[in-house]
Amino acid sequence: MTSDILHALSANLLTPAVLFFALGLAAALLRSDLKFPEALYVTLTIYLLTALGFKGGVAISEAGLRTVLLPALAAMALGAVIPLWAYPLLRYVGRLRPVDAAAIAAHYGSVSAVTFITATNYLKGINVPYEPYATAFLAVMESPAIIVGVLLGKMSLGRQPAVFNGSIGKVLHEAVLGRSVFLLVGALLVGALCGKAGMDKVEPFFVTPFQGVLALFLLEMGLVAGRRLQDLKKVGPFLVAFAVLLPLVHGVLGVLLGQAAGLSVGGATLLGVLAASASYIAAPAAMRLSLPEANPALYLTPSLAVTFPFNISLGIPLFYALAHHLHR
Repeated sequence: MTSDILHALSANLLTPAVLFFALGLAAALLRSDLKFPEALYVTLTIYLLTALGFKGGVAISEAGLRTVLLPALAAMALGAVIPLWAYPLLRYVGRLRPVDAAAIAAHYGSVSAVTFITATNYLKGINVPYEPYATAFLAVMESPAIIVGVLLGKMSLGRQPAVFNGSIGKVLHEAVLGRSVFLLVGALLVGALCGKAGMDKVEPFFVTPFQGVLALFLLEMGLVAGRRLQDLKKVGPFLVAFAVLLPLVHGVLGVLLGQAAGLSVGGATLLGVLAASASYIAAPAAMRLSLPEANPALYLTPSLAVTFPFNISLGIPLFYALAHHLHR
């Protein structure tokens, strides 16, 4: 088990994607004037989500809905219930305000598309196969936690739950039709309808440049995470510990659930990575809209400056080593 972990760590830390993230982190810490134009950041995000969703849709069309349904339902259920135990932990152990606890719980129940992409890149690098339709897990886990977190936050503020006061439409719109979710699910449907014949036509655009685009995006994420490190003083030691320990627990749970659902070693690894990840795109946008009373420094800094770097450097290989060990 120890040798598996060490091998997995070395294989992950020396990949271009992780090294470019470290380069961006170093640039921010050394106060370089390196900066990405906002338009380029948005373009890279759109490309990655579209390519990821399209490839996943093609894989679903080849595997068949019956094969995908059970593990996808398990992933959705996991995403929905994570905020239900994260909230009391934050509220009563961390002694955070109820609305802040709800917002953070939503982030840790939702998922990070870039962490997922980095994990698939890692598995390809060590020649470990995984279910190509695993993108469906990403699509179905993004929204449920956001909706649960917003409902918890509304109730904590002494208001009627959104489902009763008519604002559920706004919550659903942001959680389901926000840019990242809409692109991912929409591209997934397009890929499922086009199938392999459609992939052959766009492969030079969606497959060949993918690794280079990912490296550029992680360079930008390193810059953003580096600028957020100073906010760690504001969130305190509890949230820093929370941002590492809870993803570890969730990752182990995701791997075990993947094994129980019949996924391969690679597939169980990806479900563990998704469970361990925290959203920093869809969830913050939903919180700004639906829970403006929550403190952005408290819900964004742990997910972006702690959990994201932890997962792409150490978490991914740890969850793979666990899945590999369990499979053996």
